[in-house]
Amino acid sequence: MNAPLSLKTRISDDWKAAMKAGARARKEALSLLLAAIKQKQVDSAHLSTMRADLDDAAVLAVIEKMLKQRKDSVTQYEAAGRQELADAEKFEIEVLSAYMPQALSGEEIDALIDAAMSQSGAKAPNDMGRVIALLKPQLAGRADMADVSRRVKSRLSPA
Repeated sequence: MNAPLSLKTRISDDWKAAMKAGARARKEALSLLLAAIKQKQVDSAHLSTMRADLDDAAVLAVIEKMLKQRKDSVTQYEAAGRQELADAEKFEIEVLSAYMPQALSGEEIDALIDAAMSQSGAKAPNDMGRVIALLKPQLAGRADMADVSRRVKSRLSPA
């Protein structure tokens, strides 16, 4: 049985397929993603003496960051009346989103928050960091961490 392809390998293979198919816009979006991944590897390598090869979680973090940037750009371009630029960003969002895992439902997020609060013994707002630290690896790429933080904060705040 073959091991599943790493996310980085899948992206690279998709870039090659886009290049062969002449899908210029898709190839360019994937080129930007591969460049961001490479930059993250270089940055990580500087922090340690070993060559840093990114795992899927680190690649997902790069994609999440790029998605956030593009969503912010869409808002700004639409506010400025630059629909052609907004549409280009939306296309990149579509390409990048294909590599993200299935998003969790609100109920699934709430269940994970309950479990993390129970595990950490969190009762007060100053316990929020411990809860988020437990949740972050489980929710990477599957939930908006700002929303998760709001949910945790509301549960830890006195009523």
